[in-house]
Amino acid sequence: MLLRAAVGGAIASGFGMTPAHAGGRPPRRTIFVAGDSTAATYATADVPRAGWGQALPVFLRPEIAVQNAALSGASSKSFADLGRLDLILAAIKPGDTLLVSFGHNDEKSEDPARYTEPWTTFQDYLRLYLDGARAKKAHPILVTPVERRRFRADGTPYLSHGEYPDSMRALAEATHTPLIDLTALSFALWSTLGPEPTKDYFLWLDAGENPNYPAGVSDNTHFQAHGAIEVARLVADAGCDIPGRDLHALHNPSIPDDVLTWPATRPAES
Repeated sequence: MLLRAAVGGAIASGFGMTPAHAGGRPPRRTIFVAGDSTAATYATADVPRAGWGQALPVFLRPEIAVQNAALSGASSKSFADLGRLDLILAAIKPGDTLLVSFGHNDEKSEDPARYTEPWTTFQDYLRLYLDGARAKKAHPILVTPVERRRFRADGTPYLSHGEYPDSMRALAEATHTPLIDLTALSFALWSTLGPEPTKDYFLWLDAGENPNYPAGVSDNTHFQAHGAIEVARLVADAGCDIPGRDLHALHNPSIPDDVLTWPATRPAES
């Protein structure tokens, strides 16, 4: 079941495609993901890099489709300004779900195409996603940005997203929108694991370890397969409003990395 769900999600992440049920019947409900590189689906040339949206189908029953529209480098502003939100709203149906997770690139004050102020324009743009989904009788869920791998010299972790998570929490309360506090959940996980074990979750590889990264890589923001799976577990476990959660998968502590599949190209960029 896990492998079937992962393959279905990989197919669905080619935006605009919908995997069929057994017998050719269309899925009853679809989960759309609007987000950035931490959630995006990656290609074979990126293995083992993966995003939590790419891994989300692992924790869903096979009849639930996932359209992972998360785009590397996107903020809540640039995703909408590039027309990516419009694509979702053109495809989303009554009863579908929209997961909205931004913050990493909204913080980039040096880039006016992406930057938003946490208590003004960030919330203004997020409201476009909420209002757009509700206008289509779909169900939006806000997901605070996943925390980066940040540790002080003494091994204690620290938060890196400033006021953006608080802003999203306040917006969720003001608009009566379900919230998955992925910032808090991931920070708690990284804190429990500590500096060295978290390298197995983030994209840390030694030189020569993987042909896609011959010089090695030390990336404290993006995930390898194991990390993407475990962050997707946090999202699905906390997302009581996410349809079709697979409780057997959620309670399985040993899901292997090879349940994930990578398409030939990054679907959100192709």
